[in-house]
Amino acid sequence: MNQNNSYQMKIEIWSDIMCPFCYIGKRKFEQALSQFNDKDKVEIIWKSYQLSPNLITDTSISINEYLARHKGISVPQAKEMNDQVTAMAKSVGLTYNLDHSVVANSFDAHRFSHFALDNNKQNEAEEKLFKAYFTDGKNMDDKNTLLEIADEIGLDKDSTEKVLNSELYREAVISDIKEAEAIGVSGVPFFVFDRKYAVSGAQDPSVFLNTLQQAMKEWQTA
Repeated sequence: MNQNNSYQMKIEIWSDIMCPFCYIGKRKFEQALSQFNDKDKVEIIWKSYQLSPNLITDTSISINEYLARHKGISVPQAKEMNDQVTAMAKSVGLTYNLDHSVVANSFDAHRFSHFALDNNKQNEAEEKLFKAYFTDGKNMDDKNTLLEIADEIGLDKDSTEKVLNSELYREAVISDIKEAEAIGVSGVPFFVFDRKYAVSGAQDPSVFLNTLQQAMKEWQTA
């Protein structure tokens, strides 16, 4: 089971694996962390957030068609938005193949992330979930996709299958989403440092680094 380490400063990241800026934000945060001298004193916990909680998985439409309906814009406008995000992702070394993205509800993927957290594999799980959705065009509401990721990061297949075929971690996901509402999260990614500082969005690595340094200084003093 995951043990919260009192010798590490906690950073909580609210995100949705279907959020293009969350994967970009993850990379920018990692760039900052790589320059941070006290990175071994940081514990990262990913928290659940759903951009479209009522979304019904539909493999028959493209992400551009979905975005057009969702935003009330034309399909070419939606494609242009996605092309801009793809270019932004490329600038931090990520490959987005949004033309192949599957319109899918992310709730089970969030349950899977909580299961991974309890097995000290959450960071690996989040990276694989993002890649599966944005780069590989996998259906994130398909249990086989999540079982593949479990296998890749060394989670027990039978235990994972048991989780996915049950309601386990449902309350944990709902709790994260309610907590986000309570602290005023209106968009993701949303980074909370030691429950004192917050950074909203895929900010420049320097913003993350400055916040890391300030939060760590105060955490060590306390």
